[in-house]
Amino acid sequence: METLTDSPSAAARLLHLLSLFSARPRWSATELAERLGVTTRTVRRDVAALRDLGYPIESDAGRTGGYHLGVGGRLPPLLLTDDEAVAVAVGLRTTTVRGLTGYGDAAVSALAKLDQVLPPVLRDRVAALHSSTIVVDRAPGPSVDPDVLLEIARGCRSHQLVRFRYTDGEGATTERRVEPYGLVNAERRWYVVCFDLGRDDWRTFRADRMSDVEVTGHGFVARDEPDTEAMVLHAIASYPYAAQAEVVLDLPFDLARQEVHRSMGTLTPTEDGRRAHLRIGADDHAWIARYLVSLECSFEVVAPDELRDELRRLGDELVARFT
Repeated sequence: METLTDSPSAAARLLHLLSLFSARPRWSATELAERLGVTTRTVRRDVAALRDLGYPIESDAGRTGGYHLGVGGRLPPLLLTDDEAVAVAVGLRTTTVRGLTGYGDAAVSALAKLDQVLPPVLRDRVAALHSSTIVVDRAPGPSVDPDVLLEIARGCRSHQLVRFRYTDGEGATTERRVEPYGLVNAERRWYVVCFDLGRDDWRTFRADRMSDVEVTGHGFVARDEPDTEAMVLHAIASYPYAAQAEVVLDLPFDLARQEVHRSMGTLTPTEDGRRAHLRIGADDHAWIARYLVSLECSFEVVAPDELRDELRRLGDELVARFT
């Protein structure tokens, strides 16, 4: 037996009904029937179908009656004009590049869905607007091409292999072919978590160092996925920076984990369990010194002497500035 939502015309009518509720908060049954070209009885059936699908269509009390879309439930489909679609896509692209805290992953996911259904003429308008737009940021992270993120997101969603060129920190370029599993935004940078077929191991790559990214069209069977966030944060914390240091924080290990972000370094409890041992790296010891004095605890430098010298210099500078 054919149900209401089995009919293409019925499905189109439900979408039209949702768009009416999005455009205006309240409608009478008679108004909806006129707009949809059906009877009020059919309107009642359509409303019941939407309720079954999880949309909170509520009835209005009174002689004339009516309906309105309640709070909560599922977000109704959005029917956008061409200009609205372009505006949303440009905004999402800007968010992916600037790494809006807490929304970067969602922006990439939404942009991937929107980009998939945009007509070519609108996709060209989005690309033109984005390429001619400059966003000024006081503390910018590395610039990332949104198309790189889109291709990676496509590969993750469809379980297809991705190939790209990667330039490491020393300037060496290699060709990579990977199984992509996730995108992580951390420390104002985008990272790709994947299984590198050429290295036969899990890897993390900075998206701003990737180029010529392409989904190959060849599928793969997903492996047991790692904790992508933990993998990226560990890679950041254990990166072989030019300056390395070891300190003991005057905090119990559990409190130290709350004070020091996982991307800052590697924490382990001391033998007596009363304090925490921190291994930390950076481009120079001056940065490590400034970071340590920003912590809300005392600490003891284990090594190296260069860090002790930087802390003395920083202390002298602060005394001279504020006395």
